[in-house]
Amino acid sequence: MAGTLTPRPARRPVIAGLGITEMGKVYGRGAEDFAADAVRRAVADAGLELSDIDGLLTNTGLAGGVGLGLQRRLQLRDLSVLSEVQSYGASAGAMVSYAAMAVQAGMAETVVCVFADAPLREGRSSSAAYSRPREAAGFDGLRLHAGLTSVNALYALAAQRHMATYGTTSEQLGAIAVVQRAWAAGNPLAQMRAPITLADHQASRWIAEPLRLLDCCLVSNGGVAVLVTSAERAAHLPQPPVHVLGWAQSHPGYPDASDSTFGLESGAARSGPAALKMAQVGLSDVTVAELYDCYTFTALLTLEDYGFCAKGEGGPFAASGALGPGGSLAVNTGGGQLSSYYMWGMTPLSEAVIQARGHGGERQAPRNDVILVSGNGGILDHHSTLVLSPHAQG
Repeated sequence: MAGTLTPRPARRPVIAGLGITEMGKVYGRGAEDFAADAVRRAVADAGLELSDIDGLLTNTGLAGGVGLGLQRRLQLRDLSVLSEVQSYGASAGAMVSYAAMAVQAGMAETVVCVFADAPLREGRSSSAAYSRPREAAGFDGLRLHAGLTSVNALYALAAQRHMATYGTTSEQLGAIAVVQRAWAAGNPLAQMRAPITLADHQASRWIAEPLRLLDCCLVSNGGVAVLVTSAERAAHLPQPPVHVLGWAQSHPGYPDASDSTFGLESGAARSGPAALKMAQVGLSDVTVAELYDCYTFTALLTLEDYGFCAKGEGGPFAASGALGPGGSLAVNTGGGQLSSYYMWGMTPLSEAVIQARGHGGERQAPRNDVILVSGNGGILDHHSTLVLSPHAQG
């Protein structure tokens, strides 16, 4: 028909750059400093210049300070895509999906997604970074009065419900901490590399029962960025392209009512199948899973909800040794947030890129054909899933 617009062919999105700053107890720099550093590293890793960027998506952690102003800090000009994205720990997956869609649609050619945080202060404990007074009215005020005053306490409540329903044990949660530390031993970027045993886990102090110290993630200063572009352009760049085959989100919106599935099911139950369907692969095709593990319990629940084991069988599955080096499913191969570093959803995403490139060194999984990446935000409130691969779809 005369005058009908011809749709532009979709371009295949890939991750072509990865930038990771110094990580952990790195002082004297703010979150925006780390963000700018991470972006520069990702662009250099891709063999490009800052002037090649025409899209920027930002996400900031506890410290704040990483937003639209990063464009001026980096002296970026004429951006086609610029936004702050906030789904907490699910933000990295969300940013990559938005960047992928922008590249597919031709809105932008090169989009950088960045997260940075700097909650640690010299001379203060890591726990102090998350110990902030809270005020709330109404039903939330009743929660605080009952002692649910921290993220630790709320995740402990979720874990308690799973334990009461399915018989999950502290030792089974500990098995996750132990195998992830075993993976971290091969990661030179990991903050914690010394091996631990189940006895070490059981001897670690309570944080909020049933969560012990070794059930809880690290606190880190640093930044991570990834660069998303088209496969066609990446073919001329130095790094092996990491194809973004599928993505999805889910935001359960748990009601404060007796029929809530809080603690029993996460957004992975919906976003996982949706992302796999988009990628045209099945769960049995997944060879590596990089899961958000702010707590051992979060990883356990996500394994169940993705379908790697039956609902309620996450504890025995973790205790079987299937998740560690030499196991049937390579999970959190860099040590995760429990042992490597805590950069919200960028922790599992950065390790997934490393694994897809085959750059894992001592910790490289034997098969990296299909990599599932999860992000979790809030108190199990938000979830994102990505499916990555070194191979193009089909």
